[in-house]
Amino acid sequence: MDLFRTLIASVIRCRALWPLLAAVLCLPAQSVFAQKGDLLTLPDAIGLTLAQNPELAVFPLQKRGLDGAGQTAALKPALELGVETEYKHFNESNSDNAPDPEDDADNEFELTVTLSSVIELGSKRMARVDVVNAQRDLLIADEQAKALDLLAEVIRRYTQVLAAQELVVLAKEKVSLARETLSAVSTRVSAAASPVSERLRAESALAKALLAEEGDQSMLVYYKLALSALWGQPAQDYLVDSSELYRFEPGASFDVLYVQAQENPAIARFASEERLQASQLRLTQANSRPDVGWYAGLRVNPAVNETAVLAGFNVPLFGAKRNRGAVITAMTELDEVVLRREAALLQLYPQLYLAVTSREQALGRVSTLQDAVIPKLRQALNEVDRAYRRGRDSYVDLISAREELLDAKRARIEAARSVLLFGAEIEQLTASPLGSAGVDSSK
Repeated sequence: MDLFRTLIASVIRCRALWPLLAAVLCLPAQSVFAQKGDLLTLPDAIGLTLAQNPELAVFPLQKRGLDGAGQTAALKPALELGVETEYKHFNESNSDNAPDPEDDADNEFELTVTLSSVIELGSKRMARVDVVNAQRDLLIADEQAKALDLLAEVIRRYTQVLAAQELVVLAKEKVSLARETLSAVSTRVSAAASPVSERLRAESALAKALLAEEGDQSMLVYYKLALSALWGQPAQDYLVDSSELYRFEPGASFDVLYVQAQENPAIARFASEERLQASQLRLTQANSRPDVGWYAGLRVNPAVNETAVLAGFNVPLFGAKRNRGAVITAMTELDEVVLRREAALLQLYPQLYLAVTSREQALGRVSTLQDAVIPKLRQALNEVDRAYRRGRDSYVDLISAREELLDAKRARIEAARSVLLFGAEIEQLTASPLGSAGVDSSK
């Protein structure tokens, strides 16, 4: 799981995801499943997910969209060309509108051509560009948070596959022990040392063990499909190294982890969102200053050989008053971001504390089961088995010793799974590795 820790550290330190992804994509991801039965490692799963998961593929498209929005925001007000024509026809019967008797023209044609535009006041263009730049920063923060979520999800699903494969091994062991028990019981029944009912119970136990093995096999297939679905190629014909389940990183103190957690991408995203809302507020405040519209042009009347120069401007009145509501809304949204960040930090504290303490408890369970419980139960089963074959212990004692050993091994698998799952949650919350090197724990 070293690559996962390296990726997390790079995301939080570099604050730039795509160079990181480019490095990951250099992995031979397409050749991972070149042949049926290949070994799938965690770096393979991460590389395939980052290369092919559609949740990350949308971010380049959104970046291109923001590039277009940036070009639009940087534009100056457009120039507008206006053309107006006016045709006058004079009727002789209407003396009021009749032309001058000395003018030979019975019709007049006027042409007016103008150029108009707007002078933006209040640095509106710069405010629009700042908003788009803040949107880019927020998109990068979202991208980092999504990548971190995906990495953590890969860890979780990979861990489930490891545990499911170990449970299948344990189920096979249970079937093997059930067969040995049936053989021992059959021998005693043939020698008339045990009743036939014990053989029937042993046969029933074997059938139940086979059913349990089928169930564990089905769960292994499910978890493999769930893992490979992250890169859009559901498959179950790959292998994993189940010894990864027992490799644990050393933990850090809660205080150190909480300091790191306050800088993770999910929390840092609020800073980007706050900058975006502040930019929106500045743009809204800039809109309170009215823009000055202007126009200039010529009016030509060939009939009377007249040319006039036109010019003028217009200014909206009471713009600041009309924009007051929008300013209040923008200020409220900015304050809301600050409050949501504080709420997220409040939720982060107990969430991280629960993950840290639960991981420590799971580590303790793995250590106790592995060092103090399972060896003694294995020795006890051997003793009870020998005693049963010699007639000194009952069938119930044999079954009880066998089930106690299998339950302890299952509990160790569950505890090891909890260690890795809580470790993945801690790394996701802190966006940093738990330890620089894993500590192998012998099975």
